[in-house]
Amino acid sequence: MDQHQLYQQYQPAIYQYIFFLVQNKELAEDLTQETFYKCFKNIETFRQDAEINTWLHRIARNLAYDYFRRKKLIQFIPFAKVYEGMTEDLPAQWVEHNEQMKELFNAMAKLKFAYREVLILRKIKGLSVKETSELLGYSETKVKNNTARAIEALRKNWKGGDLHEK
Repeated sequence: MDQHQLYQQYQPAIYQYIFFLVQNKELAEDLTQETFYKCFKNIETFRQDAEINTWLHRIARNLAYDYFRRKKLIQFIPFAKVYEGMTEDLPAQWVEHNEQMKELFNAMAKLKFAYREVLILRKIKGLSVKETSELLGYSETKVKNNTARAIEALRKNWKGGDLHEK
């Protein structure tokens, strides 16, 4: 697969993942571009012991972490602040224009980062326990425990919806 095909195939998913982490459109775009720059620059170091998708998500995650470390940001911008006024620019497949979705985003914004991240990867991105474990560098047990705890915390924070664990 050439660079253009790789970018075309994985860019939307990487952008969406980064956007959920940083909750800022311009920053997500910049970090997405940087993710692919690092990928193309270091493609010869890819050992293929993981999926390319997992490798790209790991690069994206590390870049987001580095950004927040550099900026010494502890709190993330609440989802609802980003959500309002920007819906026309967000990918249509994951944005719904209703109050229940806003409430869900607000509830997710209250979760600690480790819980929010595992929910994004497992329930929104649909990664398996193993893929999430590889991406985060956690044991599969820790991923399962964080997922269960995150869902429970989200249930407590989210008044508007019925949350079922799959």
